Amino acid sequence: MIACAVRILLPLMLFAAGAAQSQNYPSKPIRIVIPFPPGNTVDVMSRLVAPKLTERLGQTVIVDNRVGANGQIGMEYGARAAPDGYTLTAGQGGSMVVMPHTYKKLSYDPLRDYALIAVSTTNFLGMVVHPSVPFKSARDLINYARANPNRVSFGSNGEGAFTHLAVESLRLMSGFTYTHVPYKGSAQLTTDLLGGHIDAAMAGITGLTPMIRAGKLRLLAISTLKRQAAFEGVPTIAETVPGYESGGWFGYVAPAGTPREIVMLLNAEINRAMSLPDVKEKLNAAGLIVLNESPEYFAVLLKNDYAKYAKLVRDIKFEPQ
Repeated sequence: MIACAVRILLPLMLFAAGAAQSQNYPSKPIRIVIPFPPGNTVDVMSRLVAPKLTERLGQTVIVDNRVGANGQIGMEYGARAAPDGYTLTAGQGGSMVVMPHTYKKLSYDPLRDYALIAVSTTNFLGMVVHPSVPFKSARDLINYARANPNRVSFGSNGEGAFTHLAVESLRLMSGFTYTHVPYKGSAQLTTDLLGGHIDAAMAGITGLTPMIRAGKLRLLAISTLKRQAAFEGVPTIAETVPGYESGGWFGYVAPAGTPREIVMLLNAEINRAMSLPDVKEKLNAAGLIVLNESPEYFAVLLKNDYAKYAKLVRDIKFEPQ
């Protein structure tokens, strides 16, 4: 009888403790873990949002960069933290839907280790070349690459990285071949692209924008299905290769088991902060599209993209590293 009573009472006690915790939340500073260095897209986004959350929640929201292993260190730290709403992690598509298929082993499971809070922004890629390269459009580049196998060099953030898979998807859809030049990160890729050491790259538009505006790189096309107002007159790759689309997303997660009430509070406050005119304007100028969606929307997006990249990795016969 006693054992039976304990089995009945224990879940009720845990529920009551969680409810009390949620009612008192937040009672201390909140940490947003950024798995990448300062200046990365999720870092810039989080530093815009953190002060807005501080104002609303009445507790300091700290941005904490924990870098290494292509984001694995920060993602693992966030997964192993206490599920109490005081440690959030800035997640992105590369870490959560690409790397599970391009790495033999990850230190975290994106489908099991996190409570999804809010997918906040999406971005898209730009196909860029050094101004000395003769291509004036995506069609020029693709036609040349078809006629001259492996002559065009495309840089990426690394073997199996999101940008590498974006080029591979384009290769499958348009039938050209190229020489892949992988880098350990975007900094060296950008340096070599600016120096004319590689012909082209597909990279996140946020980081490319200042160099495009300054005329240091030529933007041939963007990876959305429709043209974007922020890049007026720039065609989409889909206008040359129908149906082609590639883009990333960024959002916030907490450790699995975080109380639902806390997840929903954070979802509402993060969505509100992202939609504030001064924040949204800066994000849009950086090539980010602001979303205002539920945790359930995030869950569907994660599941669908996880399956999408699993298929792409199989189709290109990529061997996990």
